[in-house]
Amino acid sequence: MKLFFRGIFFLFLMTFSSLTLPIMAQVEICDNAIDDDGDGLIDLNDEDCFCRTSEAISLIPNPSFEDQTCCPNGRSQMNCADTWIQASGPTTDYIHTCGWMGWENLPMPLPIPDGQGAVGFRNGRFARANPNNNGLGVGTGNNNNGNGGTNANFKEYAGACLISPLRKGVSYKFQFYIGFTIQPHSPPISITFFGTEDCDNLPFGDGDDQFGCPTNGDGWMRLGATSAFGTSEWRQLEINVVPTTDIYAITIGPPCNQINATANPYYFFDNLVLAEQSAFEFDIRANNQLCANNLSFEIPEYDSLTYQWYKDGIALEGATFARLDLPPGEGMYQVVFTSEEGCTTTRPFNYSIPAFTTARQEVICENQSYDFDNQQLTQTGIYYDTLKTADNCDSIIRLDLRVNSNLEVAVAAKIFPSETFKIGNFSFGQPGQFQQTIPSSFGCDSTVNLTLDYYKIFTPNIFSPNGDGLNDYFTISGNSDLEQINNFVIFDRWGNQVFRQAALSTTQINTGWNGQFDGNIVPEGVYVYTAQVMMNDGIERTISGMVTLIR
Repeated sequence: MKLFFRGIFFLFLMTFSSLTLPIMAQVEICDNAIDDDGDGLIDLNDEDCFCRTSEAISLIPNPSFEDQTCCPNGRSQMNCADTWIQASGPTTDYIHTCGWMGWENLPMPLPIPDGQGAVGFRNGRFARANPNNNGLGVGTGNNNNGNGGTNANFKEYAGACLISPLRKGVSYKFQFYIGFTIQPHSPPISITFFGTEDCDNLPFGDGDDQFGCPTNGDGWMRLGATSAFGTSEWRQLEINVVPTTDIYAITIGPPCNQINATANPYYFFDNLVLAEQSAFEFDIRANNQLCANNLSFEIPEYDSLTYQWYKDGIALEGATFARLDLPPGEGMYQVVFTSEEGCTTTRPFNYSIPAFTTARQEVICENQSYDFDNQQLTQTGIYYDTLKTADNCDSIIRLDLRVNSNLEVAVAAKIFPSETFKIGNFSFGQPGQFQQTIPSSFGCDSTVNLTLDYYKIFTPNIFSPNGDGLNDYFTISGNSDLEQINNFVIFDRWGNQVFRQAALSTTQINTGWNGQFDGNIVPEGVYVYTAQVMMNDGIERTISGMVTLIR
């Protein structure tokens, strides 16, 4: 019985305790890499671990091109980025993961530094065309090797009106990311920052694609520039600015000087932060290449501060100094530094190891092979090889290999008796059928089967303008090869002009010279003629000769 009551007594105590003594709730400790409160969120990822952010608020609106009025579906759609203005006549490209991701042959390095949007721009247009007949070197030697619109002043800029102006004499920092595509399309460049006192100066150049940089006109000034180089990577750059007047609008892009290139220079920019110098003091900085073995990150060190480093919001054990040596892999890094006034969190620093990509194009002939990455390649295709640079970064070689077959083509051509037709270094001046083997521009054999003939142009050596309906007009005729007769002129034996016609029909009858001059019948005799004839190969030729007039 005593045992029974003793059991009831303990049961009562347990029940009472559960009703009257609250269990102490766990609190998230923000620097131990443990989910202390069991809500699935650790350290800075938990809203309980809030600290104010040391952040430079950009005076440039929409600095990372995230706010949109539309999703781009092709090039030249800067209007889709909210508040941004297409500043120049040549148009920048708005790139966003929601739609258009840029030119296939000019890939943007990924990931984008901040968010999902970026802008692409070029520094000149240098596309050159080659009209030679498929590289076979076949023709009459009259090819006009031109260009595809080369324009060194084809410079693309994006601009914006500032949230508040840059004030005269105040020190500012312009911090941004510049992106490089594959070589040779991203040579070293001096990124240049321009400003103006009036937003009405955007855009500039009146749509002229040869206007060049904004200072070629009125109202703009160069605020600063910085040099950059890279391959298939993003680099963060800075330009320090002390304006000499209040600045209300800006634009960024290539420098004013013209360059000469064989490939179109193309670049990207993102995360354009413009603020007073003091706002950037506690940004995390890398002290070496991001793939170097001795990489470290750091922020300014003060005796009055304590430090804690985080990766992806989770505390790194023992990382309690202003400098973090050998960061443990790619991710988003932050530092919480604490003073008597409380804690502050730095802006996130996204650490991703870049891969440098080099593009190479090669052509081989049938029955040949190409040595690549210890392989003997014999098929057309895209191939990759990965090497290590001196800084331990991946260097990716992208090979575009094309295998050219040995060609055999049939060519039919016509010439005048005084001309020759060329196949490579060989010339043919007589009608007939010929076979010639020549190397193409890539060194592969090409066989040309040539059928050569003379153009048929008919000019009588005598005519009788006596009104009997036979041979009353002297003219030039031909078959469908003859397209047009220009500037048909006839002289008498003393060099006096007796007939001239600018354009003569090749289809109408009773056209040409009727043996008269100013309505008067000219005497019998020998006359000299000359004319320009346009044949169906598009080449104008001059013909001349003599004709005898009888009545």
